[in-house]
Amino acid sequence: MKIAIINGPNLNLLGKREPGIYGSTSFEDFLSVLQQRYPTVTLHYFQSNIEGELVTEIQRVGFDFDGIILNPAAYTHTSVAIGDAIAAIKTPVIEVHISNVHAREEFRKLSHVSAKAAGSIIGLGLKGYELALDYLLNK
Repeated sequence: MKIAIINGPNLNLLGKREPGIYGSTSFEDFLSVLQQRYPTVTLHYFQSNIEGELVTEIQRVGFDFDGIILNPAAYTHTSVAIGDAIAAIKTPVIEVHISNVHAREEFRKLSHVSAKAAGSIIGLGLKGYELALDYLLNK
């Protein structure tokens, strides 16, 4: 099984960025833990701060992979293009957010992704990625 994990802007700073909200673990360290827990799954990881690169990656993996775990970060609230890319592919997408976006600023309550995703996991920290992976493996 091939699962893509795609992270949006500023998530390359996990472990350093606002640890009170996002924790103190880098995504690379967390990804190593996931790879150890799920040795039979091919995990492909991609992160970009650039909206168009995220759209291109969603399109690239969206017809050949078994699932996508997507944290579009701030682009969740602004990118119609990312929502459209999800609608255009056949691979199921699980939207993940580390923080509870609904408990933050008002503008974060809008998602251009949620309606196009198979489901959303919000506010459970990095555990949300593992829950999304479990869902994709057992659906």
